[in-house]
Amino acid sequence: MNFTWWINRKDRFGKNVFEGGFLGLDNIGVFDRSAPLPTGGYLEQADGTAWMALFTQNMIGLAGELAVEDPGYEDMLVKFMGHSLYIAAALKKPGQDGMRDEDDGFYYDLLRLPDGSSTRLKVRPMFGLLPLCAVTVTEKWQRERVPQSMAELRARLRQMPELLESIHPTGPGHWGVAERGIISPINPDRLRRILAKMLDESEFLSAYGIRSISNFHQQNPYVLHAGGQEYRVDYLPAESNTGMFGGNSNWRGPIWMPVNLVIIRALMQFYLYYGDNFKIECPTGSGKMMNLFGVAKDIADRLTRILVRDESGRRAVYGGTEKFQTDPYWRDYVLFYEYFHGDNGAELGASHQTGWTGVVAKLIQLFGILDDKKALELGKAATVVREKNVAVEL
Repeated sequence: MNFTWWINRKDRFGKNVFEGGFLGLDNIGVFDRSAPLPTGGYLEQADGTAWMALFTQNMIGLAGELAVEDPGYEDMLVKFMGHSLYIAAALKKPGQDGMRDEDDGFYYDLLRLPDGSSTRLKVRPMFGLLPLCAVTVTEKWQRERVPQSMAELRARLRQMPELLESIHPTGPGHWGVAERGIISPINPDRLRRILAKMLDESEFLSAYGIRSISNFHQQNPYVLHAGGQEYRVDYLPAESNTGMFGGNSNWRGPIWMPVNLVIIRALMQFYLYYGDNFKIECPTGSGKMMNLFGVAKDIADRLTRILVRDESGRRAVYGGTEKFQTDPYWRDYVLFYEYFHGDNGAELGASHQTGWTGVVAKLIQLFGILDDKKALELGKAATVVREKNVAVEL
């Protein structure tokens, strides 16, 4: 799934403001999404729905900032709040008609067939984790600046009481640390169940970050027969064995830095709300309980481990390439590759992906200057890295 968005608008001074972004998961699922389905019908995509949930939250944040200076933007704020609720409703559909499997707590693509029936495609790619990424914390002072919009939101929620059972509770009686609110389409129980899978070393958690598909499929490939053909998804920690996108479909096991970063951002948001009131085993089954700041740092440390030297002086990124491991003229040069082997962290893809793999430097910086107590004290300001007057929220 490729998702691109662009906004061209004028700010309150009449100056043109151009903003854009890109997020993609290239055919991590059963079918090539750029081609017609062999079964007919259509897919309800768990990752596309989750991305749009996060997108609406980003727009809520933008509109909220603008509305403080120009009340005309409150209409936009209310509109995107409504969109956020509708998307949450799409994620919560019950029973066989929904993306979420109640037995294992995971989200799957839903195949809608021409006869009206539906079936979940029970592959465990990382897009089943993405509903947890659609989360935004609100500070008390932010809510106080837009009282009309907050009243509109409470009114809409009263009209959708069935939704309150599945989304994360917020509002009076449910404020978090420092009276922070939270916007998330998943409730605490669903959050725990997603995290339990994500932090399981036999599933998504690698020594080098979060894999793009569960290691479960190494021994349990997903196979679907349709239109006289077999469609198969295996765990492939390096290159893909599918011809999708001309063979360039590399989301079936490797570690990708940008999606790991989105997961770390989400964990930091949940931590600002919960503090030490929410702890989870990390890794799953280890008996080691961590708050969500600790989990975020643990994943950041695993990503960093790809590029820094280990105890023996070798870098996982260069694998068995001795020139880069031992040659005194080359061993200190580190390239930022496109993605990495899901089991050993070795380099894969293009060698010049500084735009997303290079962000590991910001993770080192963030967790080098911040601990969990300081993060709670600073709030959302703690998750913003400023460089040359540009703020990037993690």
